[in-house]
Amino acid sequence: MPQKTFFFVPIGSHGDVHPIVGIALAMKARGHRVIVGTNGFFRELVERNGIEFVEFGTAEDYLEVTSKAEVWDPQKGSQIVLGTVARQLQPIYYALLQRWRQEKFTLVASPLCMAARLLHETHAVPLISTHLQPIAMRSAYEMPGMPISLPEWTPQWVIRALFWLADVTLLDPAIAPALNAFRQELTLPPVRRVTARWWNSPQRVIGLWPEWFAKPQPDWPRRVQLAGFPLYDERGVTEMPQQLEEFLAAGSAPIAFTPGSAMRQGRAFFEAAIGACEKLGRRGVLLTRFSEHLPDNLPANVMHVSFVPFSLLLPRCAALVHHGGIGTMAQGFAAGIPQLIMPMAHDQPDNLLRLQRLGAGDGLAPKHFKAPAVAAKLQALLGDEQVLARCRELQQLISTAHPLDTACELLEANL
Repeated sequence: MPQKTFFFVPIGSHGDVHPIVGIALAMKARGHRVIVGTNGFFRELVERNGIEFVEFGTAEDYLEVTSKAEVWDPQKGSQIVLGTVARQLQPIYYALLQRWRQEKFTLVASPLCMAARLLHETHAVPLISTHLQPIAMRSAYEMPGMPISLPEWTPQWVIRALFWLADVTLLDPAIAPALNAFRQELTLPPVRRVTARWWNSPQRVIGLWPEWFAKPQPDWPRRVQLAGFPLYDERGVTEMPQQLEEFLAAGSAPIAFTPGSAMRQGRAFFEAAIGACEKLGRRGVLLTRFSEHLPDNLPANVMHVSFVPFSLLLPRCAALVHHGGIGTMAQGFAAGIPQLIMPMAHDQPDNLLRLQRLGAGDGLAPKHFKAPAVAAKLQALLGDEQVLARCRELQQLISTAHPLDTACELLEANL
């Protein structure tokens, strides 16, 4: 196939950037030219993989946003994210436009990169949207996981009404004023219900999960095709720390704990993790780049690691306890181990609901995430043969899939 140029624009944390880097690497291996544009915090990650990097926002900007506890609030979190997107609209749009005038490419962008959607409208730049989470293409036909708990039999009209309410009271107010002001400058008409009706590419949308995790629904965008979990985790450019290797070899399989790569307010999470390990008599591995929210002295049976590829660590663990990020969850599926989730905001409640439907784990609300409850949930999961068997089944499904090949084929297909 003739070489093409693909400009990837992921927006978010490591969980958002990792899958796209994996796909970009696969496209590069197939002979295409690839560029990744995202926040400067991820420059080293991208360039270590031999991929051209374009900076959209500084590392300081990223750290400022992630330092806000409100990012993890069920209501305020989405508004903060969309407010950040609003501030980036014009600079990213004009940076992409300048690059487009120098070199033609296909944009492969997170819908949060609304500048890409604008560039498609103004200059017909080929655009493929990539979604990491099915909740981003919410459906009234399948009860989504939300901060408020609703029964599975909730009528579709109620679900649609809740979606409408979220749009008009939370989401549109955070992004529509800035978006429509810029659209007016570009002589484009205003849009409403931005995330419900507008932000997807009208050409192609790729869902980066398998059908067994979330089946396409009648009210999803018509152009959606699923590729599977990309599962890139820096393996090959980041190694297992020797100290961790020695810890793993010195005893029984530990429990891995992480509140997410962008979480900087995780003290209560880690205190509960350490307490649960003590109550269960098990070893633990705590994963976070922000060690300031860890106790000064950890017990001998618990170790802290800044980062390690999950594909190297999780197959040697007994269970995974985390925030409900979909990338972390996918790595747990690949390792074939039970998962316990403490969902906070964004896609996390929906991911938890899907995990529970699959029978591969359980969850605890943040207010209930205390050492005794964490220990009790883990003990139940680790002692449940049905859960363990289901985890092995999902691991087999992951191992026989070819998500990167599928994603590349979808990107290469004519728009």
